[in-house]
Amino acid sequence: VTNDYGKTRELFHRGIDKAKEQGKVKSRGLKQQRIIGVMMSGHDGRRGYIYHAAVDLTYRNMGIATQLLSHVLAALKSEGIHKVALVVFCDNQLGNAFWQSHGFEARQDLVYRNKSLNDENS
Repeated sequence: VTNDYGKTRELFHRGIDKAKEQGKVKSRGLKQQRIIGVMMSGHDGRRGYIYHAAVDLTYRNMGIATQLLSHVLAALKSEGIHKVALVVFCDNQLGNAFWQSHGFEARQDLVYRNKSLNDENS
């Protein structure tokens, strides 16, 4: 779903360590105890967000991202969340095709903004 599985894996491990501390880890996307797919999500009580999604190149086109998405959406819905949002780079054709095929619509009424908090992310 992303073109940069390595970066997502790094962010995932950082996030998973934090989630373990909070007791919020669910084991999905594992094959023989190896992480082959990742989808990180959360919510603010009103809207759900998918922060990162990736599947190892070796395991793509096997429905893993779709299964992960199904689990994420069910978990969000079980917590009373009725809408979910995400951000995809315009040039990520694979990711945009995936999300569109699962009913995620591009919004034209929003402006995405961010602010770097350190020189490393400039």
